Amino acid sequence: MGKEKALLEIAGVPLLVRTVRLLQKVCPSATVVGQPERNEHFGFPVIPDPQADSGPLVGILAALEHSAAAWNVILACDTPYLTEDWLRFLLVRAHSSAAQVILPVSREGPEPLCAVWRREAAPAIRAEIARGVLKVTRALEALAIERIEPDEIAPFDPRGVLFQNLNTPEDFERARKDLG
Repeated sequence: MGKEKALLEIAGVPLLVRTVRLLQKVCPSATVVGQPERNEHFGFPVIPDPQADSGPLVGILAALEHSAAAWNVILACDTPYLTEDWLRFLLVRAHSSAAQVILPVSREGPEPLCAVWRREAAPAIRAEIARGVLKVTRALEALAIERIEPDEIAPFDPRGVLFQNLNTPEDFERARKDLG
């Protein structure tokens, strides 16, 4: 992308702020995992990323280890099409599940950065990281997962963009025009 994605703006609001505000509509608290010096000025609690540039699995572990909540919504900040209705559906599903992760599976594959993770999954994730596993989808193999299949997702995603993330300047421009 060439820039810090979290700071890219849609309708004058940084992606990070959009994501946290969305999460605050469905959760009692929202915390950012990242570099405090880059994110604290937004006014949200920030957990330092313990191993910068080591990927999202380490960030997920940091979030779970610092959380007091049994269930935790884990979101990437570069998915601007997520909706409040979708997040509420995920949380309802989590509260009736014995799984460790409520994992949406879109037509493109697993969506672990828009999932609900049980805090008790932290030790298994820590063990996977200690074994050198840093890929989230590989670490999921060690956890009890409840999958949400594409047909269950479809009512929340009529345009097929719910999980679209912004990886290129073109992706960003398209989202900015769509949502701005």
